[in-house]
Amino acid sequence: MKSEWCLLSYIGLIMATEHHDFAANQIVSFRDNHSHPVGILTTSAGKMVNYEEAESTLNKRLILNEFFMDTYTKFNRERIPTRVVHAKGAGAFGYFEVTHDLNDICKAKVFNKVGKQTPVAVRFSPILQERGGIDTSRDPRGFAIKFYTEDGNFDIVGLNMPVFIVQDPLFFPAFVHSRKKNPQTNLNDSNMFWDFVVRRPKSIYNTLYTFSDVGISDGYRHMPGFSIHTYQVVNSKGAKFFVRFTFTPDEGVKSLDSQTAQTLAAVDPDYATRDLFNAISAGNFPSWTAYVQVLSLYDIQSADFDVFDVTKNLPVEKYPLRPLGRLVLNQNQVNYFAEIEQLAFCPDNLVPGILGAPDKLFEARRFGYRDAQNYRLGRNYDNIIVNKPIVETWTYTRDGRAPVKYNQWNVPNYYPNSYNGPVPFKEDHNVEVIEIFEGPGDDFCQPREYYLYALTSAERTRLINNIVASLVTVTDPILKERSIDILKAVNLDLGVRVFEGLVANQTKYYEY
Repeated sequence: MKSEWCLLSYIGLIMATEHHDFAANQIVSFRDNHSHPVGILTTSAGKMVNYEEAESTLNKRLILNEFFMDTYTKFNRERIPTRVVHAKGAGAFGYFEVTHDLNDICKAKVFNKVGKQTPVAVRFSPILQERGGIDTSRDPRGFAIKFYTEDGNFDIVGLNMPVFIVQDPLFFPAFVHSRKKNPQTNLNDSNMFWDFVVRRPKSIYNTLYTFSDVGISDGYRHMPGFSIHTYQVVNSKGAKFFVRFTFTPDEGVKSLDSQTAQTLAAVDPDYATRDLFNAISAGNFPSWTAYVQVLSLYDIQSADFDVFDVTKNLPVEKYPLRPLGRLVLNQNQVNYFAEIEQLAFCPDNLVPGILGAPDKLFEARRFGYRDAQNYRLGRNYDNIIVNKPIVETWTYTRDGRAPVKYNQWNVPNYYPNSYNGPVPFKEDHNVEVIEIFEGPGDDFCQPREYYLYALTSAERTRLINNIVASLVTVTDPILKERSIDILKAVNLDLGVRVFEGLVANQTKYYEY
């Protein structure tokens, strides 16, 4: 029996090597790279642990075993609060290289010189999957980038779809709750899902994207990224411009059909995470070409829709994609918890020349992300290595939960002061974010154009089949009717075909 087990283990190792499954082989590779133990076992305080302490506690006083006490008191505190959204995710590190500078419209140093490289951290994540969930759910996905610039960290917290779910941040918690599990059954509830859609028609465009082919990305390497918001930027002369960022995978955009995604969910729920890790380990570094769509003040004033509405995209035929640079991921994390789980993004992380966006959702996210990180990681989360800027920081915020590093040494702890504490700089051509009025707008024009002109006939058919697969599980007949009505408001053909699909599947109850 032992020889058979050894043979199976050997075969498994050979298969992992042949298929270049670096993730599966990680711990074996570690042993191969370390011919001896890496060191002497110690407690967290540095005391060496003797053999008797580490091998058994039976018939001994537990409280006198420092190794046991150290292990158990920390074991119960290994988990930190999870993200409410984007809880499951993968990430990697690399660089951003400028191929076309933005000096004419933006003075941010990160984009000011062709060939300039800036280190980055990137995290990908389904919005609604919980930790331990699957990578192949039908769900919008986060595409977040942290640029470690010479002026501090700049974060883009975007999606793999060009449009967001809500315009008014007041309704974002409601959206998340409607997609989470039923408070009594702890099961996904299609009634909740579609009730939110019909009550908030602004979500219909994102909903169509979610049920289209792009709703399930084929891993993260083939997933595009969109900044969602239209950022205000300023050049060295103080002139205002506005941009949206787009990141297009150089290996092409690829998606999974529902059947393949379901199969992968059963056999490899961490499919996208594994694929990303293995690709980078094999030297097949994922890369994206970055673009910006540029608007002037005149473009904003003359647009026939609100260009700051995150539930609408900027048509590329009207606002062309201007090349900016290349995003490359060439380094995996060494420790997932330290470098990916603790990786903290915030839209409020901006640099001179990039002022953020004037819409209310961006304003809410500036608060919400910072509040989330304070809750999850503590008020000093910026001192965690993966979140620390590459530049020296001087603040008047001190103390609190670790890590505090040197806690700003012995410099004065209040501002202003007369004793040479850190002082603010004066910016030439200081410009503030513009104020805008956000109206309701047309919720159906762009979704209609997307359905009619962006999708092929086969893609429309798959979109309809995916919507039917979700709506068939709705048990409220009135809600089904209202859902059909809102789809008809997008396009009559869409609504009718979904209705016909429901009639044909009225006895079939399944959900993915």
